[in-house]
Amino acid sequence: MRPATPGALPGVEDRDRGIATVWAAGVIAVVLAVMVVGVNLGAAASSRHRAEAAADLAALAAASHAGDTEPAACAYAARVVDGMAARLVSCRLAGWEAAVEVEVVPPLSLGRWGVARGRARAGPVSGDQ
Repeated sequence: MRPATPGALPGVEDRDRGIATVWAAGVIAVVLAVMVVGVNLGAAASSRHRAEAAADLAALAAASHAGDTEPAACAYAARVVDGMAARLVSCRLAGWEAAVEVEVVPPLSLGRWGVARGRARAGPVSGDQ
């Protein structure tokens, strides 16, 4: 056993000194990794909610102009979707009912894994429901 450095704790060899720094660095790395995953999951959930909200509002906009032609009604839906930083994938008008599909690219590093999608339908309520 090598003699300890002057001022060292009794019974602690020189080869054990500094291990707390290694453990602290490891704990900090794990905490940071968990934090990054948490932030990305929050961003993914936020993107999904934004896509669903954009689809709901776009369907309402298209249905409110269902008396116009389909291209005119879908133009209103596209305007709403653009205002919500999303992309209109499809817009269909069947009678007085509008159906839309919207995509939102998540921020941060999640954008390369896919997009958040939202679908919605809107139209008048029939009396038999």
